[in-house]
Amino acid sequence: MTAPIVIIGSGFAAYQLIKNIRRQDVSLPIQVFTADEGDEYNKPDLSHVFSKQQDANALITLSAADFAVQYQVELFANTRVEQVDTKTQSLLANGQSYQYSKLVFATGATAFVPPIKGDAAVDIVTLNSLSEYRASQKKLTTANRILIMGGGLIGAELAMDLQTSGKKVIVVEPNSRLLANVAPDFVALKLEQPLRDGGMTLELNDYVTTIEQINAKAEEGKQAMLVTTKAGKVFTVDCVISAAGLRPNTDLAQQAGIKVNRGIVVDEKLQSSANNVYALGDCAEINGKVMAYLQPIILSANALAKQLLGQASQLTFPAMMVKVKTPSYPIQVGGRFNTDSSWKVGFDKQGVTAEAYDDQNNMTGFVVTNENAKQAFSLLRKVSAT
Repeated sequence: MTAPIVIIGSGFAAYQLIKNIRRQDVSLPIQVFTADEGDEYNKPDLSHVFSKQQDANALITLSAADFAVQYQVELFANTRVEQVDTKTQSLLANGQSYQYSKLVFATGATAFVPPIKGDAAVDIVTLNSLSEYRASQKKLTTANRILIMGGGLIGAELAMDLQTSGKKVIVVEPNSRLLANVAPDFVALKLEQPLRDGGMTLELNDYVTTIEQINAKAEEGKQAMLVTTKAGKVFTVDCVISAAGLRPNTDLAQQAGIKVNRGIVVDEKLQSSANNVYALGDCAEINGKVMAYLQPIILSANALAKQLLGQASQLTFPAMMVKVKTPSYPIQVGGRFNTDSSWKVGFDKQGVTAEAYDDQNNMTGFVVTNENAKQAFSLLRKVSAT
């Protein structure tokens, strides 16, 4: 009997890959090993759970058991893979050995928690998965004052959702502005002002150094945290969330002798340095980049499915777009730009329209906000045509 394709992980990337395979082959044996429950859910919805007053179960679109039946996979839930042997093409999980014909790392990424001093540092919450939200749901629901470490894409989205749900929100960001790695200054500044006007505290050019447990007022009947920043600011809060970035989960691959840089290094066929071993999603490094967004993951899953089915396929990325889920100030970013880009910027009652150009005067990217976000797809076509 031919050994199955084995996938480590049960997130969006893993399940997109399975769906792509099953569209073409319903009989190919597939095994999935996942350290969590294995339920299918829409991860981007995690940034809106507070304003929508959703519990963890409400986010599940298909239970692990139903997914396994519908897509005909053997799913090992709550099972951590302990070791991979690329020479024998086997892995060890719960003390038992399993063979694979091809192995796919879809191990995702872990929320980064900066080194923090203080006895309450262990209570920092991360929200990079359904299981993390489930574990912290009660704490987050009852908290009135929440501090977020990080004002990037995830931090800004969480901050706005928490503020919309009635929480008092503090964002501490080491950069001089929000969305520093996503949007240019003139867009970030337009976002920051309404947040401040709505009561949010933005501490920029600063970072948290210490979190200590203190007794809250007796009438509150719960513990509180004293947060101190590098600049000497002190805040009393009920909960601290780390949104300081993600770190690809590469330990298992590295222990197996597979080449790892920031992520698991793969080529345009999603092939790692080991024979018959692949990687995709938040754990994969493609062309020197880890692209933890839905569109590149969807394209990667489609290309890898063809590879696993023996079809010629090579991954190429067109100009892509990222939607920042900030309802009160919608932002869409497309293509690419950097500090050397020149900008053609228009401001009107509908929002911002900004086009980025390189030194050859080729349009390489854009940012649109508010009502002007409707122009995003036409601008993306314009970028793709250059």
